[in-house]
Amino acid sequence: MPIIDIKNLPELFQKIIKRNLSSDAWDWLQKKSDLIKTEERSMQLNLSFSMLPRQTGRDIIELTNDETAEFNLSGMELNDWTIDKLCRVWLLMQIPEGDKENYLRKINGLFATAEMNEQVALYAALPFYCYPEEWIARCEEGIRSNIGTVLEAIMYHNPYPAKFLSTPSWNQLVLKAFFTDKDVSKIYRLYERANPALSETLLDYVQERLAAHRTVAPEIYQLTQQMNPQI
Repeated sequence: MPIIDIKNLPELFQKIIKRNLSSDAWDWLQKKSDLIKTEERSMQLNLSFSMLPRQTGRDIIELTNDETAEFNLSGMELNDWTIDKLCRVWLLMQIPEGDKENYLRKINGLFATAEMNEQVALYAALPFYCYPEEWIARCEEGIRSNIGTVLEAIMYHNPYPAKFLSTPSWNQLVLKAFFTDKDVSKIYRLYERANPALSETLLDYVQERLAAHRTVAPEIYQLTQQMNPQI
C-alpha cells in the first residue's frame, strides 16, 4: 500500500482530474486507464505516459480548499501541480499491485526511459507507490540528479524521503538542497530529522561559504543551532 493515508485516494485524484480536464481528454484518459489495468505488458502504459500532455495540456490544476487541506495533512501540497503531472500519477495508480514483480518492472521501465517531465511525475509519485521500501534506491538516485525540477519533485512537500531514507541519504538530500539553492522550507519534516552528522556537515559547508565570501542561508544556522544550542 502507498504511504499516503488518504481515504479513497484514486477516487479523489479522479475527481480533481475530471474537474480540470475537458470531457474529451477525460474520455481518452479513462480508456487508457482501463487498458493499463488489464494489460500484462507495459506497452500501453509507456505510450500513454509519453503521449499524455498532448491530450491534457500543462495547465496548473485548481483544487478546492478541502482538497488542499486533505493533502496538506499528509505532507503533500498539490497546488502547483500541472494537470499532466497529476494525470500521470493517477495513471500509475491504475497499475495492478497484486503481482509485485510485474508492478516493479512496469514502473522501473518508465524510470529507465523517462524524459525530464516524466521523471518529475515519477518522483512526485513516490508517496503513492505500492511496496514503498522498493523505491528507496530510486529516491537516492534522484537526489544525485542535476535537474532542478526533478530535485524539487523529491524535496518539496514529498513525505517519502523523510519516512524512508537512511540518515546518510537524508543528509545528502538536505545538503544538496542548500547547495542548489532550493527552498528548504518546503522539505517535509526538515527539522524533525535534524541529526548530529547533518549539523557537522552543514557547519563545514558554512565555513566553505564564508571562506569564499559567499552568503549562507539562514535555515542552515537554524538547523545547526537545533543540534548545537551553544552556537
